[in-house]
Amino acid sequence: MYLQADLTKTLRRIPWFVDLEPDKLSRLSSVASIHELQPGQVLFREGDRKDCFYVVLEGQVSLDMEVPTRGVVTFYTAEAMDVVGWSSMTPIARQRTATVRARKPSLLIGFNSELLQQICDEDCELGYIIMRRLANVVANRLLTIRLCLLDIIAQTEPQATHPSADR
Repeated sequence: MYLQADLTKTLRRIPWFVDLEPDKLSRLSSVASIHELQPGQVLFREGDRKDCFYVVLEGQVSLDMEVPTRGVVTFYTAEAMDVVGWSSMTPIARQRTATVRARKPSLLIGFNSELLQQICDEDCELGYIIMRRLANVVANRLLTIRLCLLDIIAQTEPQATHPSADR
């Protein structure tokens, strides 16, 4: 089991938090916990209620989504210092939009999203830093999903021919 001091040291290694003051790191570590996953183990499932926001410390986890007529599709593979479960930090999302499963032995640090949101509300400077960095993750993930969907569409639709190709 990780002690509070160990969690604070771990947070200092994460690029998201490296420039934070010790009191802010201490507040973050107070709502954090370590999660170990073995290959194939599920961290959370698509449709689960939100609970934590995670940073992968070691290993590799896949983000999978059920796609009608295609089955389970892996649309992202998160590795060290990647974020998963960001939807738990949004006020509207009420459930998970993907399943996260370990591909390799993995170590993650999870933040109770409800308590982390309270900290962000109480400390606007810290909240701004976290939400700004979270916005970058969301933008990147949306682009990744878009590219994955375009690939699925390209694989299922017949190839369109260009009119000049018939000449």
